[in-house]
Amino acid sequence: MIRVFLVFAITGSSSLYIGGPIIKLLGITKDNLDPILYWVLFIFIGLMFYQILLVLFGWLFGQFTFFWEMEKKILRKLGLGLFLKEK
Repeated sequence: MIRVFLVFAITGSSSLYIGGPIIKLLGITKDNLDPILYWVLFIFIGLMFYQILLVLFGWLFGQFTFFWEMEKKILRKLGLGLFLKEK
């Protein structure tokens, strides 16, 4: 259970740490975009990286199966289940 909590903690921090430079790389700043739209994009990009990093860190901590099953549930709820094979 401690490994699962560690994965969540590391993933949350890492997704925002990676999301910031990606937004800057795309040329999106608070100065050239409406602040509300900026934060919506920042959160959206952070969530995309969160999903990827969750599975990656889950694998590194030996909890891949748990996090992959969780990820599949999230993708199905977002309407992206068509990309997953049915059991």
